[in-house]
Amino acid sequence: MNVPKSLRLHIGIFGRRNVGKSSLLNSMTRQSVSIVSAYAGSTTDPVEKPMELLPLGPVLFIDTAGLDDEGELGALRIEKTHKIYDRCDLALVLCDGAWTEHESAIVDALNLRTIPWIAVLTKADIVDHSALEATLIAQNTPVVRVSTNDPQSVENVLQAIIRFAPEGFLDATKIVADIIPEQAHVLLVIPIDKEAPKGRLILPQVQTIRDILDAHCVCTVCQEPQLQSVLEAFKTPPDLVVTDSQAFKTISEIVPPTIPLTGFSVLFARFKGDLASFVHGASAIRSLKPQDRILIAEACTHHPVKDDIGRVKIPKLLEKYVGAPLNIDVVSGQEFPEDLTPYALIIHCGGCMWNRRQMLSRQQRATHQNIPMTNYGIAIAALTGILDRALKPFGIIP
Repeated sequence: MNVPKSLRLHIGIFGRRNVGKSSLLNSMTRQSVSIVSAYAGSTTDPVEKPMELLPLGPVLFIDTAGLDDEGELGALRIEKTHKIYDRCDLALVLCDGAWTEHESAIVDALNLRTIPWIAVLTKADIVDHSALEATLIAQNTPVVRVSTNDPQSVENVLQAIIRFAPEGFLDATKIVADIIPEQAHVLLVIPIDKEAPKGRLILPQVQTIRDILDAHCVCTVCQEPQLQSVLEAFKTPPDLVVTDSQAFKTISEIVPPTIPLTGFSVLFARFKGDLASFVHGASAIRSLKPQDRILIAEACTHHPVKDDIGRVKIPKLLEKYVGAPLNIDVVSGQEFPEDLTPYALIIHCGGCMWNRRQMLSRQQRATHQNIPMTNYGIAIAALTGILDRALKPFGIIP
């Protein structure tokens, strides 16, 4: 069960208030995860519950507030629910009777994001869903009836999730294993600086090591000062060197051109999002002008250190490249503007704590508004003149 949240299939549970969302979650997980009440609006914030759903594997259920909520607080709850769309891989749309404008709005939002969904007709022990079920089936919508008083019907919902989960979820994109040869040797250059958590490595580094080991390959880990001596100690050169993007320029001068080189952030641009789109977004750097407005987005909220990559290092590189001041906004966590049109460029972190759907949703929003978007590592590689080399292991020419 100790699987990172970002690697789980995210399943959103949507519907009107008191339609049975929390009851269904509790029944599927066999735990009292969400508060269940006869009063509408018991769920105020999204409630998450991880579960192992075999043979699918690790999943994360997200119970949401009712989308027919009212009042000022209700509007805030609905806003939080809307944000869940952006990280759903699959959705359950619950209905306990008539299909209203609220269900239609949920489906429109899911279809806009190409998120597969299942219609779950609740309270089936007291409501006749025959007509609605026939209509939905005629529209090629997956439908399942459920009563939380009937364990078999709850099991039917779980089986529907397994059946309609996004194709290929179990064969998710690799971090690095698919771009290295069999029995490869990968050298990882990992700095231990102010941003490194005490006593452990950061998640992208840990997950990259695991991906290499899962591919039955070998990895060596060193810091920047030891890199030259480590390379000289090898009888044969490594098949790939991966470095922290902040050290791209220095490491590229040490690692011979004959050895493939890329960065953790570039690996995660592909693992968490669409690499080609990020690369295309980086081309906008060449067109930046003085006083252009730039949005730097961090997936996590954290206390910035003195030389924070998003707040300090990347802005300095950008302004040095442009040769003049820029207007730079920094947002973190879920604070991502709906209207992106004021920006000439968006630069996003690697999103290591997110699932892939959430990053793709942000990329999609930027694309729809015709705003270029790239990520930290690709932007740094472009600004330091080594983007061609950083992308060569992926067979991409910028």
